[in-house]
Amino acid sequence: MKTIIEPFRIKSVEPIRFTTKEERLKILKDAGYNSFLIHADDVLIDLLTDSGTSAMSASQWAGVMEGDESYAGSRSFYKFEASVKKITGHEFIIPTHQGRAAEKILFTVLGGKGKFIPNNTHFDTTRANVEFSGAEAVDLLNEIGKQPEVRADFKGNMDVEKLEKFIGEVGKENIPLVMITITNNSGGGQPVSMQNIKDVRAVCDKYKLPLFLDACRFAENAFLLRKRKKVLKKNQF
Repeated sequence: MKTIIEPFRIKSVEPIRFTTKEERLKILKDAGYNSFLIHADDVLIDLLTDSGTSAMSASQWAGVMEGDESYAGSRSFYKFEASVKKITGHEFIIPTHQGRAAEKILFTVLGGKGKFIPNNTHFDTTRANVEFSGAEAVDLLNEIGKQPEVRADFKGNMDVEKLEKFIGEVGKENIPLVMITITNNSGGGQPVSMQNIKDVRAVCDKYKLPLFLDACRFAENAFLLRKRKKVLKKNQF
């Protein structure tokens, strides 16, 4: 559907501070050109992350008001738990406030010096938590994913041959888990194909290694899978 106006109504507004070019240059310099050290009040347009920075829908605002904040046994938790179980099929669900908190727990338990964590491309917080534990974060992105000027459907795929070669080089006993990040956010949000996930799973099964999905954008990955699968089928005929 195309409209000449935005097809939504804004529920609230928040004033933002405008800065001059000279002010922004000074702010960047004072922060050592590290965007994480810039105060949010000095940012006019926030492009640092896509996590929780957009306007909330009417349903989301209503959900805040209806949420059960009980210390234990919250109905909001059970609703969340049921949804995640339905999507993943997992029996046990442990909520954290953000992915970086989950990563901290995971790699505190499974990381450590002498360990290697292969991934298609580690997200920045994932890499930080892996390396803080003493382990080494290893990116095994397929070659086409490293070429921004080339258009391709699944540039987030892991290089399966490199994965198997890497396991042989460092030894499976030094790899506590294999990861796939979907979508591949550090690679521009590129999707990973179902076939690639199955191929990586087969390698993990061969060496008896657990496969973890960093499912930060699984819904977007699923959307792109369906959309690009239709295009691929159309182009086959």
